[in-house]
Amino acid sequence: MKVIETYIEGLLIIEPSVFGDERGFFMESWNQNKFNLAIDKEIYFVQDNHSKSTKGVLRGLHFQSKQMQSKLVRVTQGAVLDVAVDLRPKSITFGKYFSVELSAKNKRQLWIPKGFAHGFLTLEDNTEFLYKCDDYYNPKYEHTLNWNDEVVGVSWPKSESDFLISKKDQKGLNLDSCLQLLINT
Repeated sequence: MKVIETYIEGLLIIEPSVFGDERGFFMESWNQNKFNLAIDKEIYFVQDNHSKSTKGVLRGLHFQSKQMQSKLVRVTQGAVLDVAVDLRPKSITFGKYFSVELSAKNKRQLWIPKGFAHGFLTLEDNTEFLYKCDDYYNPKYEHTLNWNDEVVGVSWPKSESDFLISKKDQKGLNLDSCLQLLINT
């Protein structure tokens, strides 16, 4: 496994070792010992999630104000532009985002520690997205950062009129409201 650091502390791209031949491929998608050594922490996942979306679906940018979740995300079919926004109030990169293409072809994974808003845009039809979480989903503490917040300025690849976005995600908070929520929670 290869670990690639990003410009945001703690946010890591994980490239698993893939062994392929004319029959197909084999890869170890998860190994607790290797992963904990790679990130220098002990992480225990308690929940796996799996979604399937058509091309142009934008999900997020979600976060929990309590029971924050670290996530290890990957794509098993199709491709996404995956986006993580640093919402750690004391971080020097607060409000900055990182994006990376995750696909069935490149087999990359993204490690997103606690304190980030997360979302993705599907780039292909029938995209399957899987992620492991180190805490349980709690709708009471779930919030959404506005996917097109002007201060954050995520560079999405298409125009807004092409996106399929849930009503909940269309009502996301601006960055300042997220900060106030996190400080007061």
